[in-house]
Amino acid sequence: MSLTPDSEVSSREEFVAFVRELHQDYLRRGQEWENQSLDQFLEALAAWLDASPAWYRNFGKELPEEGDWTFLARALQAATVYE
Repeated sequence: MSLTPDSEVSSREEFVAFVRELHQDYLRRGQEWENQSLDQFLEALAAWLDASPAWYRNFGKELPEEGDWTFLARALQAATVYE
C-alpha cells in the first residue's frame, strides 16, 4: 500500500496491512531509507507529525480531526514491549 496525498486508511485492518507492508519494505530495501535506525525514524516521525498541518495545506487538504491520536500513541508505545 503506497500512500499518495489522496489515499485514505479507513480501518484498523487497513492500518495493520499498511504497517506490515512498511515493515516488508524495510526488510527488502531498508538500506535505501533515509532513516535507518529507530532513533532516526522516531525523530523523523515526530518532526513530520509536528509539520503535518502544513503538509495537508500544501495538498489542499485539512488535517483530519477525527483521527484517534491516543490509539496511535498506544500502538507505538506497545511496540516497545509487545512480542
